[in-house]
Amino acid sequence: MHTSPSDTPTPTSLRVHSVHALTPGPRLIVLGAVHGNETCGTRGIERVLGEIDSGALALRRGSLSLVPVTNPLAYRNHQRMGERNLNRNLYPNPQPQDFEDRIANLLCPLLAAHDVLLDLHSFHTAGEAFAMIGPPNNVGALEPFALAAQEQALALRLGPRRIVEGWLDTYAIGVQRRLARTAPADRAQLLSTDPRYGVGTTEYMRSQGGYAITLECGQHDDPKAPAVAYRAIHRTLAQLQMIDAARPEATAAIELLRLSEVIDKLHPDDRFVRPWSSYDPVREGQAIGQRHDGTSVLAPFEGQIVFPNPAALAGNEWFYLARRSARDLGA
Repeated sequence: MHTSPSDTPTPTSLRVHSVHALTPGPRLIVLGAVHGNETCGTRGIERVLGEIDSGALALRRGSLSLVPVTNPLAYRNHQRMGERNLNRNLYPNPQPQDFEDRIANLLCPLLAAHDVLLDLHSFHTAGEAFAMIGPPNNVGALEPFALAAQEQALALRLGPRRIVEGWLDTYAIGVQRRLARTAPADRAQLLSTDPRYGVGTTEYMRSQGGYAITLECGQHDDPKAPAVAYRAIHRTLAQLQMIDAARPEATAAIELLRLSEVIDKLHPDDRFVRPWSSYDPVREGQAIGQRHDGTSVLAPFEGQIVFPNPAALAGNEWFYLARRSARDLGA
């Protein structure tokens, strides 16, 4: 008899695989399936676990934690979320309200106990893999940071030629717009009007004194994406000198982009004017979508579209726009 997800019990645990070398070194954690329909990281981690179990891969220094399925409810249901998006508003909650709150209460202390995070994701529409990094070193209120050089060095060696910055401050811009269009009486019930709602795994890791990279390994069903995830784990271990392997060379001809704009979907009938893929170029004034009332959504500047999601829920991010960044990543 066929069993649907609703017929099976809600997951009650989080599986973490830990390996500790006898020689001290960096503490690395690798996450897969923070979103349940993004399984490339799960497959990549499983492949690495098989190598560790067989003896083909030996940890020489430091400690390694591997979490193949970070959101087991969403993974069981083959959906992005269980009861909410685990990769938003990620903080310990002394009064957990949903499944993701309970996972966060396990995940946040786990992240805080490590130095480096590699978070493996995939995306909705077609496109090539890319890495997302945090801000330059700063002492600002939104995302203070002091380990940009280490983070940049790792991002340059994961394999993809495209690197993207600017997530949290661009998200904060979207928050201000949501506040402007949300009645004061409704704001307390709408988490996405709080800049803190933009904090996910990597932002939380930085807030705890570590550094972190989100690697978007390709489209959800791209058969090459698990191999991108697998290679990235190996490259990270080599870069951190946790295994006996030479540090990888930095990827040449990097394209560095900065997220600069976020556009929300406001109504279920808002639609794109064409199928978009991440990093499709757009001209200033070009029509990207159409609101349910017929109003055109135009590109405010020349750049590239990122994370277009035709299935976005009303009130949430519909797509981002990026442009070239002048930031120096070093070598």
